[in-house]
Amino acid sequence: MKTSFKSYVAIVFAELCWGLSFIWTQQLAGRQQIPVFVLIFVRMVLATVGMAVISLAVGAKLKIARKDIKYFLLLAFFEPFLYFIGETFGIKATASPTLSALIIAIIPVFTMFADMLFYKTKVPAIAKLGVLLTVPGAVLMVIEKNSGAAVYWWGIALLMLAVLSSCGYSITLRKLVDSYSAITINTWLFFIGSIFFLPFFLATKGDFPVVNMFRSPAIEPLLCLAVLCSCGAFSCYVYALKHIGITRACIFAATIPIVSAVASYFMGIETFSPLQILGIAIVIAGVILAQKTSKKHHNLS
Repeated sequence: MKTSFKSYVAIVFAELCWGLSFIWTQQLAGRQQIPVFVLIFVRMVLATVGMAVISLAVGAKLKIARKDIKYFLLLAFFEPFLYFIGETFGIKATASPTLSALIIAIIPVFTMFADMLFYKTKVPAIAKLGVLLTVPGAVLMVIEKNSGAAVYWWGIALLMLAVLSSCGYSITLRKLVDSYSAITINTWLFFIGSIFFLPFFLATKGDFPVVNMFRSPAIEPLLCLAVLCSCGAFSCYVYALKHIGITRACIFAATIPIVSAVASYFMGIETFSPLQILGIAIVIAGVILAQKTSKKHHNLS
């Protein structure tokens, strides 16, 4: 199986998981009222344990060079720390997984320009068009659903924090992907993230019974977030970014609202209107255009 094909399979799996994560997060932080920092910390600890088990099983080398410690700290600061704060509080504030996914869908736009700024990556015009095309497509897809929703602007601001954090994460990650495996990077990422979140967990836990998170109905979405969305999706994303570049990997974030909307449809939460179907088609077209680069550009990104 060609590396490029495996990379696209990996990134599609990651985006599927992240698209569903908005629904699972809303179930835990919204419906079940689990304190946000408690939810994030427990998720981080479970993800750390999961990656440690995987590391031992495959014999992955976890030693990192002293010169790279600062990059690992910066990486974990951007994501999961800042990103999860922005995303989780944003989802809770807007009370809309689909609207939250829409905001996250503009990540490719910011990342593409950041990649051009910091790494002087040359992105052909057709790829730029594809990236920019995903934004109105995503808007069309969710505009009817949220036309009457109560939108908290500070929630949207927090989601924008998540967008900028994801951009910083991807830029920093480029300094590490050639030297370390996805397993090594993510094991350290979640471990450091757990340390970052520990003080906030202790400060906000209060009398909340954490043990209840390991009982139904919380345990199912919690494990999905920790195992699928953290361990699985993050590892797949690192692998894909290493082989197909930042712009091509990040453009798939534009499909996250589609995953959220489709999942909501099959769960009986919503149906598709002609306008939403048009939006889905535009996003897919944008993703395809963003991959239309020459071999020269492929090597640069």
